[in-house]
Amino acid sequence: MNCLIVDDNKIARTTMKQLASQVKDIVLVGECANAMDAYNLLQVQQVDLILLDIEMDGMTGLELAKNLGKKRPIIVFTTSKKEYAAEAFELNVADYIVKPVTPSRFMQTIEKVRDILQSNIEEFKLNDEEFIFIRDSNIVRRLKLDEILFAEAMGDYVKLHTLQKYYAIHATLKSVEERLPVLKFIRVHRSFIVAINKIDTIQDGAIVINSKPVPVADAYRAALNKRMNIL
Repeated sequence: MNCLIVDDNKIARTTMKQLASQVKDIVLVGECANAMDAYNLLQVQQVDLILLDIEMDGMTGLELAKNLGKKRPIIVFTTSKKEYAAEAFELNVADYIVKPVTPSRFMQTIEKVRDILQSNIEEFKLNDEEFIFIRDSNIVRRLKLDEILFAEAMGDYVKLHTLQKYYAIHATLKSVEERLPVLKFIRVHRSFIVAINKIDTIQDGAIVINSKPVPVADAYRAALNKRMNIL
């Protein structure tokens, strides 16, 4: 995996380089002392993983992550401060390491990054045969689209609910929405996407699917009513 180290502290960059050099499948493609240099490098260099400090002069690591868009590399924050963790994980990053970084903690993170890469980063692909592939623990599983009742955002994960169980995948709800067919699924809330043909009733501002209520936000109500073709 191509790796970029971004930290304004030279000693911290050296430490991360030493750790990365001990992992055979990591290729260090660059190091940057500030976020703007990293941003410019990412426009021309293929990077799979960024080891990113947060507190830097000028653009912070958090701001860089926000500006990279949906096709960004996997991000692991490396910082001496714990208080940014909540904001960091809202950006759907892979991990958050508090310095000093130990070899065992570093390898734990790399294993997590490998799992994400092996599952094709965004967790699943739609194909022409009406099913998707998802990573269920360490198994890549085929899931028929018709089995999905609704998708629910839960922090860094999205739950795909079926009649029997749910599957938790590491993804954003936006990435899920982009890969589900628009003729079959509709966003009804910032945290929910539903299968249109699984809707039983709509009542009291909520959709009921298999006896489970799913909230409908006002911003999505008009589009839902139009798609439902309600008489």
